[in-house]
Amino acid sequence: MDIVVKGFDRPDDLREFLDGSSRSTVLLRTTYVAVGTYEPGWRWSLHAQPQTGLPSQNHVGYVLSGRLGVSDATGREQSVGPGEAFELPPGSDAWVEGDEPCLALDFDRFSS
Repeated sequence: MDIVVKGFDRPDDLREFLDGSSRSTVLLRTTYVAVGTYEPGWRWSLHAQPQTGLPSQNHVGYVLSGRLGVSDATGREQSVGPGEAFELPPGSDAWVEGDEPCLALDFDRFSS
């Protein structure tokens, strides 16, 4: 197997959300890593889900700067800030808290 090294200066996928927020993704052999810049006011259910047409899936991430509010399908909420990793179950939502962008990493394994 080859060593895989990729940078976000040439992502495999670049998605711009309805509010102008963006997410760049690099595909590795078994995993993808994405970096998102989410603008104040961004909310997954309003600015990303309409583009996918799918319900939210399990989500693993790490906040580099800014803050995310997150909620599960039952409505329980929590705030996630810089230096914190999180895992959200299917049916969750996420949004930027405050008036500064949130920079966050996303991770997932490819389905086999």
